[in-house]
Amino acid sequence: MEETISLKEIFQTLRKRLAMILVITILAAAVSAAVTYFVMTPKYNASTQILVNQSDSKESVYDTNSVQTNVQLINTYSVIIKSPTVLKKVVSDLNLDMTPDQLKGILSVSSEQDSQVFTVTVESTKPAEAATIANSIASVFKEKIQKIMKVDNVSILSKAQVTDNPAPVSPKPLLNMAIAFVVGLMVSVGLAFLLEYLDNTVKTEEDIEKLLELPVLGAITEINGNEQKVVKQDAMQQQVRSDQIEA
Repeated sequence: MEETISLKEIFQTLRKRLAMILVITILAAAVSAAVTYFVMTPKYNASTQILVNQSDSKESVYDTNSVQTNVQLINTYSVIIKSPTVLKKVVSDLNLDMTPDQLKGILSVSSEQDSQVFTVTVESTKPAEAATIANSIASVFKEKIQKIMKVDNVSILSKAQVTDNPAPVSPKPLLNMAIAFVVGLMVSVGLAFLLEYLDNTVKTEEDIEKLLELPVLGAITEINGNEQKVVKQDAMQQQVRSDQIEA
């Protein structure tokens, strides 16, 4: 027999398990906040911009073909700047306690569409270290590209700097708590419906009808102590009246 669930039953299930849903949801958000603030290490980033321009500085106006060539070169430069040739020298110059592959993992290169400028970003747990590494990568790349590509069309547009009160880029407490809240809510609601589905106890007349597929002819209600006294008093009064009528 195919079972269906009504909207009313859904709300009844949610109301019945409301306390559990609230506890799990709030607990998930609280755990996320604790992990974010006390366990996860804040990370900062620093960026330097590199300009790819024409090698012939005597020209006052850029040629369209040269500009397009420089834009296309950015894809090649993005690969070269992450190569061991550049990163090994950066590690050696700064005496970093990491390998070139590890340095590559905290390095990212981005550029706007049809722009001759690309940005080198380094992420670290120390703001000053991130800025120092980013500037060193830009300097070493500018030096190496002249030997690798035999061109002199790279210049550092802006260097990475450290502000007085740098803000971490990760973790993001509000975002983490919001995600944990939504996940906790979804898990708790799903758990509520699972518990309701696994609960096969008989509680109402409707449950008996569904289980036995038979109509309910009658029901015996539970009578507490006060109700029993009232019933007995009514029975005694009716008995007295009956005796009076017979007399």
